[in-house]
Amino acid sequence: MIKIKARSNESVHQMLRRFKKLCEKEGLTKDIKRNSYYEKPSERRRRRQRQTVSRMARLARS
Repeated sequence: MIKIKARSNESVHQMLRRFKKLCEKEGLTKDIKRNSYYEKPSERRRRRQRQTVSRMARLARS
């Protein structure tokens, strides 16, 4: 769970910006977008397989 404490002389807009950055850093926004629609199990497996292949290719280039 992400918690934000107000710093001294910090506006609500600045706090909200920090909160959004933390959410993106944790991958929360990507997860919410991915779960906003139904994905068939076969499509999920295909997507994960593509990610694995691209990750391996990236590591091989390094």
